[in-house]
Amino acid sequence: MILQSLFLFVLAGLCEIGGGYLIWLWIREGRGIEYAVLGAIILVLYGIIPTLQTSNFGRVYAAYGGIFIVLALLWGWQIDKVVPDRFDILGAAIALIGVFIIMYWPRTVSVVP
Repeated sequence: MILQSLFLFVLAGLCEIGGGYLIWLWIREGRGIEYAVLGAIILVLYGIIPTLQTSNFGRVYAAYGGIFIVLALLWGWQIDKVVPDRFDILGAAIALIGVFIIMYWPRTVSVVP
């Protein structure tokens, strides 16, 4: 279950970053409208993928923020050739710890009155 959840987080992150990057290329680098259209389609997929998670909206999107941090740094490293420094790595590690606490820490079910 955790591996499926992590897969969905990574897939959503790649869609968000990839779709956003295509829009970036269209606007900032003058690429064709097809970049914008494909980017928009991929961004719609990003909006759908998190709904496949089993937890509630707030928890999923809070945890996703940590995954996004890591993926954005990896994207920048691989695509823009900006090597993360030790503070980037430390921050990403802290964010991942937060992801695991938010999403996967065992807890009792509580109901808000």
